[in-house]
Amino acid sequence: MEYILEMKNISKQFPGVKALNNVNLNIKKGEVHVLVGENGAGKSTLMKILNGVYSKDSGEIVFKGKQIQIRNPREAQEAGISIIYQELNLIPKLSVAENIFLGREPLKKNGLIDWKMVYKETEVLLKKLEIDLDPRTKINKLGIAQQQMIEIAKALSFKSDIIVMDEPTSALTDKEINKLFAVIRQLKESGVAIIYISHRLEEIKQIGDRLTVLRDGNYIGTYEVKDIDIDTIIQLMVGRKVDEKYPKETAEISDIVLEVRNLNNAKLKNISFRLKKGEILGLAGLMGAGRTELARAIFGVDPINSGDIYINGIKKNISSPLDAIKNGIGLLPEDRRTQGLIQKMNVLENITLPNLNSFVDRIFINKKREINKSIEFIEQVNIRTPSPLAKVRFLSGGNQQKVVLAKWLCANVEIIIFDEPTRGIDVGAKVEIYKLICNMAKRGKAILLISSELPEVLGMCDRILVMHEGEITGELSRQEATQEKILSYATGRNKNVG
Repeated sequence: MEYILEMKNISKQFPGVKALNNVNLNIKKGEVHVLVGENGAGKSTLMKILNGVYSKDSGEIVFKGKQIQIRNPREAQEAGISIIYQELNLIPKLSVAENIFLGREPLKKNGLIDWKMVYKETEVLLKKLEIDLDPRTKINKLGIAQQQMIEIAKALSFKSDIIVMDEPTSALTDKEINKLFAVIRQLKESGVAIIYISHRLEEIKQIGDRLTVLRDGNYIGTYEVKDIDIDTIIQLMVGRKVDEKYPKETAEISDIVLEVRNLNNAKLKNISFRLKKGEILGLAGLMGAGRTELARAIFGVDPINSGDIYINGIKKNISSPLDAIKNGIGLLPEDRRTQGLIQKMNVLENITLPNLNSFVDRIFINKKREINKSIEFIEQVNIRTPSPLAKVRFLSGGNQQKVVLAKWLCANVEIIIFDEPTRGIDVGAKVEIYKLICNMAKRGKAILLISSELPEVLGMCDRILVMHEGEITGELSRQEATQEKILSYATGRNKNVG
């Protein structure tokens, strides 16, 4: 048997969208098979069919030589297929161990849960991944990177024949990625097949054996990783050549719009900086440096113990996101799915929500004006959606990010904070997001761009601040910034704030 899994001529249609059109995927035992394509290419839909979340409209699935029907995720797991979604699927108030063994806890002879065994098995899994955590730790006490590693530990606990990893490294540090790759290699040696979905194309050469490309719901081809280069992969994904990764444009930088003076809280130490109209100010640093915490403090999500925030030279009291919005600040959060959008709402409702009062006539919302305004911003930022009334949860990651952006453009904020704006977004959609950021700067918006990807910071920003352990340790102009200098400040080896 050459293939452990064959997905043959799989098709799936959603209202107004042909998500998959006769797609094929063949997986060998003990291989890392990379699945690539732009957002909306059909990768996640194909995997959700494999996992029983969606039913296929046509086609067949052959697993271990037998045709199977997978009706739900439990059936997939029982068959030997586990999936780690890009959107984390953990229960925040339960512990690490409870999440890993939820619904399949080992029992004592008296029928009670054997907690000693639960914690022991969890410790073994965590040790295998070199995760230094107490199994009793609550999930809501962990950062996104740690939660991602717990998802991986949970998948390993099923002892599956196939493990699907959807963007597993999007929130991991280089050290954690190396640990993950070591575990993947161990799994390969034991015969486990890995379906690996990633927009970080440089990872493909490190970890992949074969590669399948999807585009617009269609199967493009399967290739040996050793025989294909990254430029060719990009061209196959997007159907065209992508010449400019960072389309930075010159904007007029003028007056100071935002000034933060001596800001302190539980995570931040004496933060001071200025952001000007038309400027893209980068914020770099290693995971845990305090970048997201700074964004949350400015936006009024996290409390400020001391320090001041000035908007256009006037001191402001920002103690909630509503205060921030009223003062012209918008935030595209690190986790757009849970913090930036309301998944049960449609595209229109998400776009107009922060500015809903402007659509009210007396006591009723003027739906015609609301629809027209949402269409205006859908066209402006090129959101690919079958309708303004389509549920936002059905859009690709890149298009969801554009909806968050359209929301703040509709609210006409002056200051926009981007926290990891291209995380989990394909190369083609990244370029679109970069162009939108540049266009906003040219129109006089003040941009604070937080990113863990140093090429992104170097390619897009006019000036760069670097953080380490809650402090700003360095400030670099676009001309003097290099990866080496940024890392020097990010690790705390040097300090240079001018």
